[in-house]
Amino acid sequence: MSDFLKRLFSGDSAEDRSALNQVPNDPFSDRLEDNVKQLEDLFLYPANDALKSRALSIPSINRRARVLFIAGAADTEKINDHIIRPLLASQPAEEGKEPSVDDIKDNTLTITGSETIADFREAVRRLINGSTVILIDGEKNAIAADTAGFEKRSVSEPTREIVIKGPNNAFVEATDVNQSLIRRQLKDHRLVSETVTVGKESPQNVSVLYLDNIVDKTLVQNVKDRIARVDKDAVLTLSALEELIEERPYSLFPSIMTTERPDRTSSFLLEGHVVLLMDNSPEALIAPITFWSLFHTAEDQFLRWAYGNFARIMRLIALFTALLVPAIYLAVITFHPEMIPTDLLLAIAGTRERVPFPSLMELLLMEITFEILREAGVRVPTPLGTTIGIVGALILGQAAVQANLVSPLLVVVIAITGLSSFALPDLGLSVMVRILRFGFILAAFLLGFIGIALAFAALLAYAASIKSFGVPFFSPLSPHMPSSRDLFLRPISRKQNLRPQSLSPQESKRTEQEGGAGS
Repeated sequence: MSDFLKRLFSGDSAEDRSALNQVPNDPFSDRLEDNVKQLEDLFLYPANDALKSRALSIPSINRRARVLFIAGAADTEKINDHIIRPLLASQPAEEGKEPSVDDIKDNTLTITGSETIADFREAVRRLINGSTVILIDGEKNAIAADTAGFEKRSVSEPTREIVIKGPNNAFVEATDVNQSLIRRQLKDHRLVSETVTVGKESPQNVSVLYLDNIVDKTLVQNVKDRIARVDKDAVLTLSALEELIEERPYSLFPSIMTTERPDRTSSFLLEGHVVLLMDNSPEALIAPITFWSLFHTAEDQFLRWAYGNFARIMRLIALFTALLVPAIYLAVITFHPEMIPTDLLLAIAGTRERVPFPSLMELLLMEITFEILREAGVRVPTPLGTTIGIVGALILGQAAVQANLVSPLLVVVIAITGLSSFALPDLGLSVMVRILRFGFILAAFLLGFIGIALAFAALLAYAASIKSFGVPFFSPLSPHMPSSRDLFLRPISRKQNLRPQSLSPQESKRTEQEGGAGS
């Protein structure tokens, strides 16, 4: 056993270091003491006191048994009520009719999810995932009962994707709870949940959800293949998995989207997307995505047609404002002052008369200061975050103007730009726009409006060329494919009868009862 432990913790290759693969795939012995000793050695007992066991005698078969579980992973109340008490209370069998392991599993235990296992590797896998293993003297099979009891918080309201009208529950860090929230929204027997494992040393279960009658099966296989190719010792959260399975990890454009809303996740499932859930992550990964997935919100479908489209128009204006307004200001000031009315030009010149920095340095100074304030507001405790952001911006802006470091007009430009970036619904889209804004500022400084036009054309060309799991980023607009035309503006709900054909869904039409919250 000592040789095995050395191999377990000192393998050279990734395959050798796989902790679960290093567990011997040996069958159980019919001696209870040998089986218990083997499992205790595998879990480094007694140095590792997380392995708990309870010795007992089962009256129905008049044999000794041992109940083993991992503290912190299993629910001890469930073990006491549904495993230990039924075993101790079992009545002796009639002579010549001794129950088998399967009889005990099916007729004595009062817990669902019990299975018969026959080797140590499966026993270790079940134990670390919260199950309880029951070893019986004289039997070469054991019973694994599902008693997972990892701590989890209660369902609460969303903190990032807040809506005025619509459901107000959000995912938590427990996969079973998150699946329950989705199935509460989407009551369909064809909703499939497959479990795949990721991580070598610390394997984690990833749930792959899709609607079997809608999703493209090639897409499902593509997602599962990418998860299977992940070669890491441990992948603890979906945020870490996102970067490992996306196509362009260096790109500013996201190819996977996260959401904390079960209603929005259900909407994407109805469109033919694949959803990933994982313990420790209070969110879901959506694949594939398009620009419209990032631009739309759940509230667009909950509001009436006119209200939802008005919100989208404001969001589109905010997108271009956050991306281009500082660059346009710099281009006008540096290259195209003739575009400014004379009175305004004289006012700007008067305010900039005492500013010692060129326009580029002045703009970068304010942009970087605003980004620092934004980051500080996120990191400080929640009650102080909003206060620091507002007070810091007001005080620093006013002080910078009075100290003749920046012009008053520039403070207005930066304030409008910052507010516009907050109006973008998706975090990935917002960060992408904030980074690209500096590229447009540089282009405007070099070539003015011509530089902005060239940079914007290059950006559009790149965005149109990329794909997310085989789906073009601007589809179904470019390349044009049949859809319900729910793009910049949405039609009324009864006219949204086509799923985007860019996803190659098995059923192209949807019923009037199906929603589109965020798709």
